[in-house]
Amino acid sequence: MDEVKRIQQLKKEKNAIILAHNYQRGDVQDVADFVGDSFGLSQKAVSSSASTIVFCGVDFMAESAAILNPDKTVLLPETNAQCPMAAMITPDSLKLEKEKYPKAAVVCYVNTPASVKALSDICCTSANAVKVVNALPEDEILFVPDRNLALFVASQTNKKIIPWNGYCPTHHLILPGDVLLELEDHPEAEILVHPECRPDVVEIADQVLSTAGMLKYAKQSDSREFIIATELGLLHRLRKENPGKTFIPATSYVVCPNMKMNTLGSIIRALENNEHIITIPEDIRIKAKRALDRMLEVGRGE
Repeated sequence: MDEVKRIQQLKKEKNAIILAHNYQRGDVQDVADFVGDSFGLSQKAVSSSASTIVFCGVDFMAESAAILNPDKTVLLPETNAQCPMAAMITPDSLKLEKEKYPKAAVVCYVNTPASVKALSDICCTSANAVKVVNALPEDEILFVPDRNLALFVASQTNKKIIPWNGYCPTHHLILPGDVLLELEDHPEAEILVHPECRPDVVEIADQVLSTAGMLKYAKQSDSREFIIATELGLLHRLRKENPGKTFIPATSYVVCPNMKMNTLGSIIRALENNEHIITIPEDIRIKAKRALDRMLEVGRGE
């Protein structure tokens, strides 16, 4: 039996659903029941009737699913699939920063550990960060942990944004020169940039969009060529959904090794052995859920 058939068989036996982030390997995306961004996957985890969720992403994503679904089993196929940005902030460091800005609301990007979400007022994704910030009554916002996303939000709101000094190492690899070199070869292409990119890359974008936003925009746009400034995994889905259009990566170096750890083999092992189960201490889970629930209430920002 090949790997895909084995996964389908195990899913039925375990009443499982497979969720895959847009940055996963192409073959992993193809076997998933749902492929999406952090926001869409959070919603799908809540609405699914499956008793087991296999989360093909990185650690904080599986944690979010476990926070929102305490009665479901959440499996992360590869425990080493961790987000470097999420490791750039700790509960203790956030507590110290909150003391400096007692009037500020803490907006926490989902790319964070559950323990940090528990200390935050509300979560956000790249898709709804501006909407979340503008929905808050506070005029001062401590935005953690992505400085680049914080600076983009600051350009879209009148509120005072205090950025944490974290970043995505993968998106940080993209330089303006990379994009402009591709534009020389493809002068008619539209430049779509993820807000985790450096500000000088965001400045030359035609559109600044989340991964879900890029997928939606590419379908609707009359353009035939697009330069894509985000992790290479998204190009699999862009090309699959838009066979008549051309998608050019801003640079071939934009690969998140952590996102690429999940494989068909590790999905099979996770389902066969019920590994690796994500568990969150209940006191942290309840507080973190409050921040995630508030985000889900605000909704998507597109």
